Amino acid sequence: MENKPTVVMLGLGYIGLPTAALIASKGIKVTGVDIHQKVVDTINEGKIHIVEPELDGLVHHVVKEGYLKASTEPVIADVYLIAVPTPFKGNHQPDLSFVESAVKNIIPTLQKGALVILESTSPVGTTRKIQEIIFRERPDLIENLFVAYCPERVLPGNVIYELEQNDRAIGGIDEASTEKAVAFYKNFVKGELHKTNSQTAEMCKLVENSSRDVQIAFANELSIICDKANINVWELIRLANKHPRVNILQPGTGVGGHCIAVDPWFIVSEFPKESKIIRSAREINNYKTEWAIEKVKSTALQFKIDNGRDAVIACMGLAFKPNIDDLRESPALHVAEELAKDGFNILFVEPNLKTSEKFNLTSITEAKDSCDIMVFLVAHKEFKGLNGKIQMQVLDFCGVREI
Repeated sequence: MENKPTVVMLGLGYIGLPTAALIASKGIKVTGVDIHQKVVDTINEGKIHIVEPELDGLVHHVVKEGYLKASTEPVIADVYLIAVPTPFKGNHQPDLSFVESAVKNIIPTLQKGALVILESTSPVGTTRKIQEIIFRERPDLIENLFVAYCPERVLPGNVIYELEQNDRAIGGIDEASTEKAVAFYKNFVKGELHKTNSQTAEMCKLVENSSRDVQIAFANELSIICDKANINVWELIRLANKHPRVNILQPGTGVGGHCIAVDPWFIVSEFPKESKIIRSAREINNYKTEWAIEKVKSTALQFKIDNGRDAVIACMGLAFKPNIDDLRESPALHVAEELAKDGFNILFVEPNLKTSEKFNLTSITEAKDSCDIMVFLVAHKEFKGLNGKIQMQVLDFCGVREI
């Protein structure tokens, strides 16, 4: 591989586009591939279709300089990165159809010596399945193709910095593939590159997010207990964390996004008998969302009894975490939609979205002036210090008034 390899990025979403733009910023020519023509056209105009700090300027620059272009079809390249969705289907079973489709799409363009890297969060063994799919159709590539797995470790809202600075675990299907992948990531990653095998790298990503899910579950369970005991959970956690070896996380409306809310199920689906704590954590965090819905409902019903009319309920925040526009697996969105479905008068408030095809958005100002019950579901920075009418009731599930 040359010092400046050519790259194809399959998937131009919340991970694929920032990664493609970062690679392109190092003077490497990248072709970004996405199945949505609108996404392709937007990027080729030097614009972006997602909310991520610093990404718009970076994409504009690399597109203008000719290092990044988008297409609906892959081209011949030295390196192929796969960053497509891996949701689950049915009873939390991993859906690898997007990965398989991406792999089949690049098979005609693969040449001897090419490097294929899977970045999508996947069950253990997926990287080897990719190799098998390719070799079935291209036996000429046996012993002439490098395949590896390297999961991203980024925080939405700080993706560009973390893509470059965070350590990476890189595992190939063989030692040569690992070395080839490490050499590639050195082009744009400043963090340490840790060599392993593909199975360990796959499990590493799942374990990282499962660990966080378990810790969040403890905080969410604690918040439910404290509500029943009439204890301020935020004050309790602050005090408990004064212990030098205690670090309790903050509770919330639940757990969302395409990582923590999904990845643990990949372990549970493969190891159902062994993953008792991991499964319980998932169930607790899902229950916290349903508990929040019931809390809002009981508050609204009491309002109706006291005032003789239905309450106007402002659901403050719809994204799965603060200060982003990502609605994937969002517990906040689930709360708002379930309440609306059950006939409650809901105002949808999400300052990080300009429009939505699914619901009518309400501004923060309109919500605080017109609602009877303000329900904080996500701790967006715009909500800090927010006060409404004197008689307004407040339910704070994310600690925006405490943190």
